[in-house]
Amino acid sequence: MHNVSTAIAGRHSMREMAVRAVIAAGCALFVCGCNTDQRAMVNSPDTPADYRERHPITLKESDHTLELLVGSNRGELNPTQRAQVLSFALNWKHEATGGVIVNRPVGSTNERAAADTMREILSILAASGIPPQSIVMETYPANGPALAAVRISYPRVTAQAGPCGLWPRDIGPTFNRDYFENQPYWNYGCATQRNLAAMVDNPADLVQPRGETAPYTPRRTVVIEKYRSGNPTATQSNSDGSKISDLGK
Repeated sequence: MHNVSTAIAGRHSMREMAVRAVIAAGCALFVCGCNTDQRAMVNSPDTPADYRERHPITLKESDHTLELLVGSNRGELNPTQRAQVLSFALNWKHEATGGVIVNRPVGSTNERAAADTMREILSILAASGIPPQSIVMETYPANGPALAAVRISYPRVTAQAGPCGLWPRDIGPTFNRDYFENQPYWNYGCATQRNLAAMVDNPADLVQPRGETAPYTPRRTVVIEKYRSGNPTATQSNSDGSKISDLGK
């Protein structure tokens, strides 16, 4: 009888030890899972915190287009339009990545007048230094009573960012981790990036700086001569107290 009780007690002890081992293992896995989630939340946020990574400025090739509206009874460009075509051609020499395409409308009320301006447009482009083989003449359908424009375009490298105004998540109090960690909302910084991309003069400046220009030799010579003779090289300011203008006295 004593041996049977001892055996039963041993079995109960083994079961308790097994249950405790399973519980301990489960708790360990739970704790590891919590730590792993915390590390994942810290090391890999849902969205980049830097607005330059959320809304990067990219360089793309897009068309630069000039539209000229020619009246039905005119048949030639006005002085302002001639200046626009000339400025367009000069810009082509500095920023174009391809040839010039001249599109004139067909089927519109000013079709004949637009066709008459082609010779004048081509002459201005040629006089500006654009090779004839770089100019392509095309037509496009433009039916209807409205005036259709003569379109002159060429491809160039442009900087772009956005689109802006996207709100994929609520920026108010939520259970989202971005709210509890005070992360910047998605649209933050998009307008700044988009405006910078639109205002930059040369998109290549966003990739690498330009080379330095040559120094101003005449001014450098004057400063060196003053240094050799022992004279002050700093620019002297007026000490008589005079003003630039006495207007308003």
